[in-house]
Amino acid sequence: MIRLLRWYWREGQATPPPNYRADYYVSGNTTIYYSLDQQQARKFRGPDFFVVLGVENRLRKSWIVWQEQGQYPHVIIELLSPATAKVDRGLKKQLYQDTFRTPEYFWFDPNTLEFAGFYLVARTYQPIATNDQGWLWSQQLQLYLGIYQEQRRFFTPTGELVPTPEEMAETERQRAKFAQQQVDLERQRNERLMAQLRVLGVDPDQAV
Repeated sequence: MIRLLRWYWREGQATPPPNYRADYYVSGNTTIYYSLDQQQARKFRGPDFFVVLGVENRLRKSWIVWQEQGQYPHVIIELLSPATAKVDRGLKKQLYQDTFRTPEYFWFDPNTLEFAGFYLVARTYQPIATNDQGWLWSQQLQLYLGIYQEQRRFFTPTGELVPTPEEMAETERQRAKFAQQQVDLERQRNERLMAQLRVLGVDPDQAV
């Protein structure tokens, strides 16, 4: 999902697309330090996926809140597992709600495909309702989050799957292949027409 979001927002493109965005930081399994006494109190976390908006887009070894103007993630996604599910649903959810004040929190279980999302309302997480496709809307990202082929994926506001670079390349390859097929069909049609004219005694090269 990190790669997908970077691809969708197209960092480093010579001609940025309409959805281009540069003021963000996206990472996963990167430590977030949120207290100066983290060594004693273990006040740090490493979400599976998180996005901070309105910040400089550059590489970081960790996210240190007090060195980032007190900025916490705007979106966090955790992957559930038998070992972490209880903490993700309980302790982490409480931390992201009460301390991080993260506007949106999602979790996903790759084994059971359980998928849930919450947004902050009056300092309390409320469930995000699914749409008809079972997707969850992220107001922060302006994208839907859903499951496609048993994987978490992003969908545009109009319902289109955000493709991977490989999927985009394959789509372009198929388009080019179709265009070439159309050219070949037109050439074959012209060749048949010229052959018919020659049968009738008409030189197609001299015909007006």
